[in-house]
Amino acid sequence: MSAKYEIVENGVKEEILSGDYPIGEKLPTETELMKIFNVSRYTIRRAIGDLENEDFVYRIQGGGMYVNDWQTAHAKGKNSNRMIGVIATHIANYIFPSIISGADQIISDNGYSILLANTHNDPKLERRSLTTMLQSDVAGLIIEPTQSTLPTTNRDLYEKIGELGLPVVFINATYGMPELHAPSVTTDDKGALKRLTNYLIEQGHERILGVFQVDDMQGVNRMNGFIQAYQEHAGIALKSNIIMYQSMDPIKQVLTKVEHGIQSNNRPTAIVCYNDQLAIRVIDMVKSMNLSIPDDISITGFDDYNVVRYINPAITTMVHEKERMGHDAAQLLVNLIAKKPAKSILYEPEMVIRKSVKKIN
Repeated sequence: MSAKYEIVENGVKEEILSGDYPIGEKLPTETELMKIFNVSRYTIRRAIGDLENEDFVYRIQGGGMYVNDWQTAHAKGKNSNRMIGVIATHIANYIFPSIISGADQIISDNGYSILLANTHNDPKLERRSLTTMLQSDVAGLIIEPTQSTLPTTNRDLYEKIGELGLPVVFINATYGMPELHAPSVTTDDKGALKRLTNYLIEQGHERILGVFQVDDMQGVNRMNGFIQAYQEHAGIALKSNIIMYQSMDPIKQVLTKVEHGIQSNNRPTAIVCYNDQLAIRVIDMVKSMNLSIPDDISITGFDDYNVVRYINPAITTMVHEKERMGHDAAQLLVNLIAKKPAKSILYEPEMVIRKSVKKIN
């Protein structure tokens, strides 16, 4: 069980890290903090003393307590840190272990270690991850943006990263922050999905349902590629349909929308899924409706997840470079740290045709 002063210290620190107490803001008085935490004045002074030692708080004699510019204080205190931070939306599953493995090869070869953080595509967790990295005085950051189509609530931290000159490389998507001067390693999602949709149209499919996650740039770009393919086939454009969802939506809710789309009077002959992870779930659902894949409905994914070749039927998909992305992102970051040139990289995905698509008349 934590001591009372530790509870106060952690409580105030959490408010600072979350931005509820921004840099330069005056903190509640000792008396107010005593009431908030229901502790003695000694406990408050012990907690604030620790926060002063950690550069989170400073006092003005007779003027109160204030939030220190802790990011700058920590950055100035570093010497030759050999730690690189990697912030991803989902580090433990799907394609991300391969990305991290690729990054680790370059990072370890250059004498650095990895500090991992997971945002679960939640801006609040991204904020916590960024502050943890700044506290840890990392030498550089590889970041997968969280909900990259939405205005980031963490712009103040990114601006601070820019002011500190901390090297950053984005993967999978970017934030619109030219002041960061951060290169990126991304995929031509729009072009890839346009090619995949055109392939389905060439196979005779006119009624295609696209299902896309729209709170990240990958999903929006893939949806735009789907739309662009249909724009080039104006005669069948009105036969297309799109379902949009966000990362925080329950998967059951997303599948229910897909099921309703399948049960409509104009049932789609093909479904284009945002990624392979969703495609696997859609295949299971379609089978539960006593429909056959690909005889009744063709299904495609995106990413070439390592299990999709073993699914029955094996899934037609677009390749995500995964390990190569991690490798290239880490090399760009190492170059930035060494003050060498580092240009953004854009992959052109390969299509992998398997058994989940049927040619129809």
